[in-house]
Amino acid sequence: MNKRILVLLISTTILGGFLGSLVSVNSAGANIFQNFYNQYLKSFIPQGTQAPVQSPSSTYTSTVDYEQAVIKAVEQASPAVISITISKNVPVIEQCPYNPFSDLPPEFQQFFGQRFEFYQPCQKGTKLQEIGGGSGFIISSDGLIVTNKHVVADEKAEYTVLTNDGKKYDAQVLARDANRDLAVLKISANNLPTLSLGDSDGLKLGQTAIVIGNALGEFRNTVSVGVISGLSRSVTASGAGLSETFEGLIQSDAAINAGNSGGPLLNLKGEVIGINVAMVSGAQNIGFAIPINQVKKAIESVKSTGRIITPYLGIRYMMITADLAKEQKLAIDYGALIQGDKNNPAVLPNSPAAKAGLKTGDIITEINDKKITQDKPLGSVLQEYNVGDVITLKVLRGGKEITIKVTLEERPKGL
Repeated sequence: MNKRILVLLISTTILGGFLGSLVSVNSAGANIFQNFYNQYLKSFIPQGTQAPVQSPSSTYTSTVDYEQAVIKAVEQASPAVISITISKNVPVIEQCPYNPFSDLPPEFQQFFGQRFEFYQPCQKGTKLQEIGGGSGFIISSDGLIVTNKHVVADEKAEYTVLTNDGKKYDAQVLARDANRDLAVLKISANNLPTLSLGDSDGLKLGQTAIVIGNALGEFRNTVSVGVISGLSRSVTASGAGLSETFEGLIQSDAAINAGNSGGPLLNLKGEVIGINVAMVSGAQNIGFAIPINQVKKAIESVKSTGRIITPYLGIRYMMITADLAKEQKLAIDYGALIQGDKNNPAVLPNSPAAKAGLKTGDIITEINDKKITQDKPLGSVLQEYNVGDVITLKVLRGGKEITIKVTLEERPKGL
């Protein structure tokens, strides 16, 4: 009996799928299905159970509050998420005839030339070709767009923005901030939809994270949903010949693919809480985003001055962990250890740090009484201040704590 019922249920599914297509074609198909149900299937359904028949014209409506919130956030944000295409003049290579016997006497050239033809690759001009893509989002109705610096790093390339409504715009790169992998573009347009910037300081593990972007540089406005799976991550990302180290990143398990770089990481309100920047190759949905609070000042700087102005200390350092403290026999397991190598000095010449007397091996433990930890790395704390601010550092040097005042300067171009 059980076997009979199982086979019947499978048959019902198949016939339902087939006859369902008839329902969508004409009313006769619907009548056929209804007659079949009344005569053969109805007896197998317990009394009081509603028949599994749906109107072909019915549409899906979510009744779950969480799902409704996701849908609303996506609908609200999608119009302001854009795709960026990268184009560049690349060589046109063809096969051109050539004479490998040009060094021989004319009679030999004529002899071989009549019997053989030789070709080799040669360049016949250039053509503008799409070589990559990324994502971004609109932050002002007159066309300011935020993305990653590595998306628009090539100063010889041309950039085109494709908005959600299918319109294309030539884009100008206003500013690049290599220190935080941030760039701001400008397109000539008005009355554009914009995204609101949220607050990334209060994020909690398990909080919903929504990614929207140009996945694989091909599928515009692709949506993926997950949770905040880590906070204050420090990673070194590499690709296209570049290598960058980031601090204080948001980790999420919402799927991030190539082409999502520069797109927004959203909360359930549709607010930007991060800028997608990197993914772990070979992992299962481990992606990283720059907390939006780290770049708000840079964005405001571009709005007011047309460029990114950031404070600069002028040191190379390592954030201290318990393992690093044990390995190097440090007195504490937090703070920023000033350290360089033979090719890169720990304290840059003529920098604010050099002028204030910071040295290799110093450990910066606090800035203006704010403790430097893995959750509050040095770079993130520095971005809370402005060029010209005088900050007070607590420094551990040779086992003794000292206080050093530093006047922050503007980061030189190229650093």
